[in-house]
Amino acid sequence: MSTEFEISEPDKTEVGSYFITNYPPYSVWDRKYLPEALQALQQEPDRSIPMGIYAHIPFCRKRCQFCYFRVYVQQNAKTIQRYVQAMDDELNRLSKMPGVEGRKVEFVYFGGGTPSYLSSRQLCQLRDRLSQSVSWETASEVTFECEPGTLSREKVQTLREIGVTRVSLGVESFNDEILQKNGRAHLSPEIFRAYEWIQQTGFAQVNIDLIAGMIGETDENWHRNLDRAMQLSPDNITIYQMELPFNTVISQRMKETGIASPVADWPTKRRWVNEAIERLGAAGYHVVSGQELVKNPETDHFIYRDHLFRGHDILPLGVSSFGHFQGVHYQNYDELEQYLETVEAGELPINRAYVPTKHQSLIREFVLQMKECKVEADYFREKFGVDIFDQFETAIRNQEQAGYLKVESDRIVLTRKGLLQVDSLLPEYFEEQYRKIRYT
Repeated sequence: MSTEFEISEPDKTEVGSYFITNYPPYSVWDRKYLPEALQALQQEPDRSIPMGIYAHIPFCRKRCQFCYFRVYVQQNAKTIQRYVQAMDDELNRLSKMPGVEGRKVEFVYFGGGTPSYLSSRQLCQLRDRLSQSVSWETASEVTFECEPGTLSREKVQTLREIGVTRVSLGVESFNDEILQKNGRAHLSPEIFRAYEWIQQTGFAQVNIDLIAGMIGETDENWHRNLDRAMQLSPDNITIYQMELPFNTVISQRMKETGIASPVADWPTKRRWVNEAIERLGAAGYHVVSGQELVKNPETDHFIYRDHLFRGHDILPLGVSSFGHFQGVHYQNYDELEQYLETVEAGELPINRAYVPTKHQSLIREFVLQMKECKVEADYFREKFGVDIFDQFETAIRNQEQAGYLKVESDRIVLTRKGLLQVDSLLPEYFEEQYRKIRYT
């Protein structure tokens, strides 16, 4: 038996999903599991399990070339009004179901698309309508994604007034030429202006996103990005390594024209992230996951991620939203008109679902928590009655011998080498039939 496991992925950034957010892969979700999703919503819940909401706002000023989410550009006020009404109707229907009724919302995440595409008036309307069904006043975290160019001083103040506690600003890069090459709608002056408003308004936490490996990136520019990020000094900095899922503009162009991948290779991206960890670490930041660095690990927490990685209940709201409820994964319709028409007809817009086995739920939580740099074995003994060192003995041994992780007492701790490519390590823990299939 081989005693060493080496990652066999190519160095080039080719078309395909790399970033792992669930298990089993989304490609096995199916409409045949819809009865189980509905049953999960209808049955009495375990009220000790936290519940939150993921709300998808699919509107953007323009589509980024690397975006793989369900988005719609330059939509008019009438369409947005119709969408806000549909989200309200969907949540109202969910709130009356036995699995949801009377439960406290402990976290909310507004993702996109661009949630900040909505006007201040539309944001207030969204809050007023949704809160009639489920209040998020009890939530310990309400995260709101923002594109810098969509913000105004008034809108930032509105976010605070409607209860947002954590603002996530999609900076991606501070270089205007790179932003334009990659199809971003904003430019650097809008970043600094928006950030000043955010700081003046005051939120419990502020995160900025950066992307390592955007088209046109260079060593010199990446270092400037880090310098500017440190000058802003946000509570959290999230750094993604650019990938090319099948449905991005770049991926489609590569497929249609045969052009080579325009994105930096994986060794280069990992080197850039490693440099970020070193420089940000010297500035007082601490690594808390393969993507995230925070100023203060005692106070700066991404609560939505913590719940997502531990299998807690997340109600998906809006077109294309993914969720997990009472042990069942499900996703809403991913076409806007179909979503709207279904909700307007008085039905829940669930499109596909999956019922994982207990073993699959164990794998899901284990691989996701690997992304947090360390895994505590006792958590899995208490929740699943399983010793992860026995369950994943071969994979753990292989990856330890290859230098990706260390076993320290009763925990697994990723090394820097492992942390920089953690998503590529995770499929070795998958069931055999899911290791090489399409992820999404």
